[in-house]
Formats: sequence, C-alpha cells, structure tokens
Amino acid sequence: MNKSRKKATVSTSRLTKMTRVAMLGLLVLLPLTTVAQRLLTLDSCRAMALRNNKHMGVAKTKLEVNANLRKSARTQYLPKVNAVGGYVWMSREISLLNDDQKEALGNLGTRATGKLQDALSPLVSALPEATQTKVAGDMAAFGGVLNQVGAGIVEGFRTDTRNMMAGAVTVTQPVFMGGALVAANKMADINEEMAANSLEMERQNTLYNIDQVYWQVVSLHHKQTLAQSYVELVKKLRGDVQKMIDQGVATKGDGLSVGVRVNEAEMALTQVQDGLALSKMLLCQMIGLDEEEEIMLADEEDMEFVPYVTAEPQYTGQADAEFAGRPELKVLQNAVDLSRQTTNMLKAGNLPTVLLTGGYMVSNPNTFNGFEKKFGGVWNVGVVVRVPVWNWGDVKYKVRASKGATVMAKLELDEAREKISLQVRQCKFKVKEAQKKLTMAQSNVANAEENLRMANLAFKEGTASFTTVMEAQTAWNAAQSQLIDAEIGVKLSEVELQKALGTLAP
Repeated sequence: MNKSRKKATVSTSRLTKMTRVAMLGLLVLLPLTTVAQRLLTLDSCRAMALRNNKHMGVAKTKLEVNANLRKSARTQYLPKVNAVGGYVWMSREISLLNDDQKEALGNLGTRATGKLQDALSPLVSALPEATQTKVAGDMAAFGGVLNQVGAGIVEGFRTDTRNMMAGAVTVTQPVFMGGALVAANKMADINEEMAANSLEMERQNTLYNIDQVYWQVVSLHHKQTLAQSYVELVKKLRGDVQKMIDQGVATKGDGLSVGVRVNEAEMALTQVQDGLALSKMLLCQMIGLDEEEEIMLADEEDMEFVPYVTAEPQYTGQADAEFAGRPELKVLQNAVDLSRQTTNMLKAGNLPTVLLTGGYMVSNPNTFNGFEKKFGGVWNVGVVVRVPVWNWGDVKYKVRASKGATVMAKLELDEAREKISLQVRQCKFKVKEAQKKLTMAQSNVANAEENLRMANLAFKEGTASFTTVMEAQTAWNAAQSQLIDAEIGVKLSEVELQKALGTLAP
C-alpha cells in the first residue's frame, strides 16, 4: 500500500510539473497569438483603403495630368521660339542665264571685234600694210579682253546651288486669337477642377464603402457572440430537460424538441461565423492586406457598444446649400462651364487672328551681295493677319451644336440637384427612423431579459414548461439581434447622411 501510495505521489508530482510546463507554454504563446492579430480602428481602415484603392490612384493621376495641361495652356500666351536648319544636294544647279546667253557673253569680244572690223575694213584697207597688221593685232587683243569680261559675267551669274544650306530662328507672338486662347485656358482650369472634384467623389465613395464593410464586420462579430450565448442557453435547457427525462417527469419527445432547437442554434452560429470570415476577407482586400491575415477591429470587443447618436438633426440654410459640397454636383457644374467655354472657342473661328513674327535667316550660297558661296543672313520682322471670309456656315453650326450641349448639361445638373435633394431628405428620415428603432430595440431587450428571467424562475419552480423557456429564449435572442441591427443601423444612417450632404471625411 505504501509503495503504491509513493508511486501515486510520484506520478501526481510529475503530472503537476507537466501541467506547470504546459501552462507556462500557454502563457508564452498567448502574447504571440495576440500579436499575430492586427488591431484596426475605423480611421486606420479608412486611411489604408484610401491608399490602396485603385480608382483613387487613377483619379490622382488624372488630377496631375490636368494640372500639367493647365500649365501647358498658360504657355500659349508666351512667344514661341523655333530654330530650323537644312541641307539640300541637287544634281543640277539653278542657272539665271540660258545656254545662248552664256555663249554670247563668252564670245563677246570675238563678235564685237568682228563687227568692228567689218565696219572699219574700208578705212583699214587704205592704210599701209604694217599699220593694217598692227590694227589687226590690237583688235584681236581687244576681243580677247572682251571675251574675258563676258566669261567673268557668266561666272558672276553662276549660282552653284547643287549644295545648299539654310537655317532660321523665328519668334512668334500671338496678339489676338479671337478669344480662343482665353477660352482654352479657362477650359484647362475647369478640367483641373473637375479632376479634383472627381478625386473627392472617389474618396467619399471609398470612405462610404469601407464604413459599410467595417460596421458589417462589427455587427457580425456581436451576432456571433450572441449566437454563442444562445447556444449555451439552449444547451443548458437541454441538460435540464434531460434530467427531467431521467426523473420521469418529461418525455423523450420533449428532449427531441429541445435538441432540434440546439441544432438550429448551432447552425445559426455556423452561418454567422462564415459570414464574419467572408466579411473580414473583403475588408482585408479593400484595405490592401492579405485576405488570410488575422485582423481584429477596435469595436469588435466593445460589448458596451454605444453608437454615436445625435439628437434630431437640424440642417439650416437653403435646400441647395445643404449639399453644396456634394462632388457629383460640382463635376456636373464643371461640365456646364466646360461646354460654355467650348462655345467661346468655336466662336473664335469667325474672328480674325493677329500674330507678330520675327527672326534671323541664314543661307549658303546667299544672294545678299550677288551669289556668294558663304553664309549670309538677314533679320526680319512681320505681322500675320488671318481673316475668315467664307466657310459655308461651318462655325455657325458648330456653335449651335455646342450651345445645345450646354443646355443638356444644365438639365442634367438640375435633375441631379433634385435627386440629391430628395436623397438628403430620405437620409434625414432614415436617421430619425434608426434612432427610433434603437430606442425600441433597447426597450425590447429589457422586456425580453425580464421575460427570460421570469420563465427560468417559473421553470425551476415547476410552474412553467420548458416550451415557455424556449419561447422566452427565442424572444431574447431576437431582441438582442434587433438591438445589434439597430445600433449598426444608426451608424450607417449617419454615414449615409454625411455622404448625401457631401461632408463625409476621414
């Protein structure tokens, strides 16, 4: 007996040591498990969603593009400087003299002395022979000189344009473009503003969507906790009914009825758990985290969850002033303004345009001092005026079409303003309705808890059947679920109203 007690004591001490080791291991692993879950608040989810959203990235890029286009439009007021240069080789050169003229100039002396000899031959023949010889020599020498002069003239008229080089630097300054430049700059400003409004619209849509998913996860987490509590309640009732069956005061049919209720509760718990897992995966995808990453929201474990409940909202000012910050309306107003500026730009097609030009031109060969085989240049200043004379009404028809587009844009703006006004009124009504539902749900929960307490007390005292307890448990579960929906509903109605007013901000 003593040996067996010693063995038992030894085994018990070993078990105690093993238990302590296991407990220490759990204590070490518990913080690691806690750290593995990322804690997220609503603000952090919003910030991460704004950074991760692809549509936001596209909208930001569009804003940068339009900002650069606006800067480009401003440069149209400034003078433009261009430089151009070129080289051309030609198989033949340009000739200012034809072949007969070249031949005539090349033989200018020969022809002149020949005619002179013919004219002076009667006089020369009367001279002595030695004198005639001297005169003939002088005439030949004079003809050679004239031939050289003619050849020089031919060479002077040679252009030598087989190799041509030219260059120019020009300056162009718009003076009056019929209002087209002013309209183009205003359109660039409007496009940039429209891109900024589109970015704001994407930002508010992103915030609205992330709020919806965030509070859905919170709602499902609270419903999961509620479902677990409900499962424990019905299981406890099943245990009590089983004891009654063992004592012969209840039938197996009663036990089966309670078992069915347990299965239904467990099935509801499974559905809520699956929905919670899927909602967290969606939230991770929206904020740029891995879908399998374990996250925990700051509002999940707040069992004393009290939503931000305001008194009956009061929004002063005119109807349109309430939602003047709505980016959708700003984008539509930008479209109207853009259409008007398009009309102004089209009207410029019927107005004259004036440009100042100036520059410096250089060429080789040049003709500024005859034909010289070297670079020579010249400065120039001028005015260019273009006056439209007749275009068969092309501009007029385009202006009419643009004015029609402006009318359509204004109608779309008016329609959107009316719809948004109705949406704002509906959202105000939803906020009031959500607050009323919350008050009613809180009252229902208090009644359901008291009803469940009284049913359990009566069941213990034997004055009520287990069916009464099941009905009380079902009513309690429904009241708690409605309370969660009402709490989340108040949150979502506030978010929806802020989006309708265009005031949703992180």
